Amino acid sequence: MDRNILRAAREDPRRTSTDIQMVVTSPVEPAPSRRTIRRRLQSNGLHGRRPVRKPFISEKNRSARVAWARAHLNWGRAEWAKHIWSDESKFNMFGSDGNTGIRRPVGARYLPKYQLPTVKHGGGSCMVWGCFSAGSMGPLRRIQGIMDRFQYEDILENTMRLWAFRNVGRAYVFQQDNDPKHSSLHMRNWFHRRRHCRWPVSCPDLNPLDFSIWRVLQNIVCARPHSSLEAFREDFCRRMGQIEYLRATVESYPRRLRSVIAAKKGRI
Repeated sequence: MDRNILRAAREDPRRTSTDIQMVVTSPVEPAPSRRTIRRRLQSNGLHGRRPVRKPFISEKNRSARVAWARAHLNWGRAEWAKHIWSDESKFNMFGSDGNTGIRRPVGARYLPKYQLPTVKHGGGSCMVWGCFSAGSMGPLRRIQGIMDRFQYEDILENTMRLWAFRNVGRAYVFQQDNDPKHSSLHMRNWFHRRRHCRWPVSCPDLNPLDFSIWRVLQNIVCARPHSSLEAFREDFCRRMGQIEYLRATVESYPRRLRSVIAAKKGRI
C-alpha cells in the first residue's frame, strides 16, 4: 500500500490526499485514511509545498532553448566580449511587489524590526531599459509610460548604438527577448541590416540581467531611503555603473548553458 501511495504522488505531484485515496483504493484492501496518506508521504520526504510560478513554455520552445544553448556552448571569451544583453525591468522606490518572509519569536509581532513598513500609493517606481557587455554596464533609459515600438526604436538608435560603438565596437551582437514590441515588423525592419541574436522564447533564466544584475541593483539601491522618486532614479543611475562582476558573470555563462542542457529542456 505504501508503494502505491508514493507511486500515485510521484506520477502526479498535484494530487491531493483525497485523490490518492481514490487511486490506491482496491476491493481487496481497506482504504487508507487521508491522514495516513499524508503521514506516509511526509515520512518519505514528500511534503506539501507551493509550486514556483514560471512562464509557460511549450515543448517546441523547450527544444529551441536547448538547441540555442548547444549552439553557443563553444563560444569563447572573444565571442562573448562582443555580446550585448538588454532587458527592461521595474524598480520600486519603497518595498517589493512580492511576498516577504521573516522569522520572529512569539510575542514580537509588533516590534519595529519585525514589521514591514508601507507608504501610501506604494511609494513610487520607475520602469527602465538597460544593457551591458562583458566590459561595462551600458546606459540606463527611463521608460515613459508604456513603451511601444517607436520608443523602443528611439532607445536603440539614440542610446544603445552610440554606447555600443564606443565600448564594444561595430561588430557587436545585440540580444533582446521576444516581447511583441521587440519582434514587431517595425523593429524587424530596423534590425534588417544590423546584427542581433535570435533568442529562445520565454527564457529569462538565460539573460544575466534577469537572473542576476537587476536583483543586485535593486538590493543596492533600496538599502538606503530616498527622499523622492527623482533622488531614487539618480542614485539608481549612479550605482548602475558600480557593478564590478560583469566580466565574471559573462565568463561563467557557459556553465549556465551546460546547466540548461543538463536540465533536459527544463528551467534552471
